[in-house]
Amino acid sequence: MQTPPNEFTPEAWPARVRAFAPQFALVLGSGLGCFVDCIEIAETVSYEEIPGLPVSKVAGHAGRFVFGTLGGTRVLAAQGRVHLYEGHSARNVTAGVRLLAAAGAKRLVLTNAAGSVNPAFAPGQWMALTDHLNLTGQTPLLGGAHFFDMSAIYSAALRNRFHEAAKTEGVRLVDGVYAGNLGPQYETPAEVRMARTLGADAVGMSTVLEAIQARALGLETAGFSCLTNWAAGLSAAEITHAEVLDLGQRAAGDLARILCRAIATGAETP
Repeated sequence: MQTPPNEFTPEAWPARVRAFAPQFALVLGSGLGCFVDCIEIAETVSYEEIPGLPVSKVAGHAGRFVFGTLGGTRVLAAQGRVHLYEGHSARNVTAGVRLLAAAGAKRLVLTNAAGSVNPAFAPGQWMALTDHLNLTGQTPLLGGAHFFDMSAIYSAALRNRFHEAAKTEGVRLVDGVYAGNLGPQYETPAEVRMARTLGADAVGMSTVLEAIQARALGLETAGFSCLTNWAAGLSAAEITHAEVLDLGQRAAGDLARILCRAIATGAETP
């Protein structure tokens, strides 16, 4: 089994943050960047400061890294990501994950905004990812014999920790399967029915490639979807990006409480 190349080394980071050594890294999806309000910020780094790192132009993605502490735990949060639908390659889409690994992170939390295809999972809830369907037709591992096992791509131990935190905070956290599509158009009702038949509970346009890259780098990974809307065919309402951002921002507080409690307990093995 070959190890996929990582173009980033610790020296890719500005000198002022190289010694930070985060215990948790997070990627914050559409409308979820307000989580950084929970962090005692020590330093920020704009994506433009990192040579070779692509920058998103999508609304709701601030495009910066936030270094700080949360309850004594060192965290590094990526506020925003790039997507395949912006014209990036799978390798470029996952560059941020490789950079987080170069910073020394061993645990990664991926978040996204998603449409619910499960009638039991109403918008406004959070879903912990147990597995995913990569429907993008892409992989960041292309170019070598990078044969990595994907049977436990999302850590059950981390998920259990977050479930305990959710229970304590009184936040309902459901488990489900995320289907990652290419986008940028939303799914048709027929595509939503297909995703549901395949076993998906939510659909979106990110995360799956990042999780694959994280697995290949040996990062312990957890994933969360903010269910911002009913997917096409489950509601007569038209889906808009503004709606996704609005509900994501309103629901972000619930995930922030879960993450704050779970991460602030420290970085010991769950």
